[in-house]
Amino acid sequence: MDNNVLWSSYIRNFQAHLKIEKSLSTNSIEAYLHDVQLLKQYIAIHHLDLKIEAIDYKLLENFVAFLYDLGLNDRSQARIISGIKSFFKYLVLDNYIDKNPSALIETPKLSKKLPDTLSFNEIEQLIGALDLSKDENIRNKAMLETLYSCGLRVAELINLRVSHIYFDVEFIRVIGKGNKERLVPIGQEAIKHIQIYMDFIRNKLNIEEQYQDFLFLNRRGKPLTRVMVFIIIKQLAEKINLQKNISPHTFRHSFATHLIEGGADLRAVQQMLGHASITTTEIYTHLDQEYLRTSLIMHHPRFQ
Repeated sequence: MDNNVLWSSYIRNFQAHLKIEKSLSTNSIEAYLHDVQLLKQYIAIHHLDLKIEAIDYKLLENFVAFLYDLGLNDRSQARIISGIKSFFKYLVLDNYIDKNPSALIETPKLSKKLPDTLSFNEIEQLIGALDLSKDENIRNKAMLETLYSCGLRVAELINLRVSHIYFDVEFIRVIGKGNKERLVPIGQEAIKHIQIYMDFIRNKLNIEEQYQDFLFLNRRGKPLTRVMVFIIIKQLAEKINLQKNISPHTFRHSFATHLIEGGADLRAVQQMLGHASITTTEIYTHLDQEYLRTSLIMHHPRFQ
């Protein structure tokens, strides 16, 4: 029998087990099934053997490492691992497999400090704390909206070019690590504030020739530094009395966490974060981009 058909059967029976034998709520069942789908997607992404009996401790260990690399915090990782463990316990219980490969997988120890992932409401509070009567905060609002909308690294943010923003199709071209290019959907809220910044603030700056294409500039018309972005975010956290140790990378972690916990496909999140190899400049003909946009519209809080 086809492996995909077998997986569908396992998952369907697992769902019945959770509902009838465990008496879990609909939301809890959906969360468990999503955890299993994440594992299935990971296996497919890495072109591994889909047979249930081929899944071993090493594969699951690599899966957990993959979740960490995506930026998920300890609590999110622990939740997903719990779902995976429940799935394999069920498979042993119903004699689909003889041994439980997840038995020795350790759940991350939840640190006593608050996790460095922001909730959507906390992101709203941070951005909402900006005093928009000041020119630099018009820029900062556009910058933070872009950071969260696209899950950018801080270096990618400060090096974002005006010529790399495709307003008509709502995508940006990002130059990531190793000069790898990727295309990432950008939300209408971020686009709106970028345009406000460009029209009313950036246009008034005296910009040197070599910096003409950089999007986010300081008052002297030069690109922002990494340190400046850190300072802006730290000051906002202090302003709203946020008791979390946050940085620009926290926005990237939050982007990944909110998407995955919202049900997004691993492959889409991986591509948008730049963990997958995507090299294309055919923005108007590359069909895969619609898939990324749909993923964000469905699962990113800022796109809804």
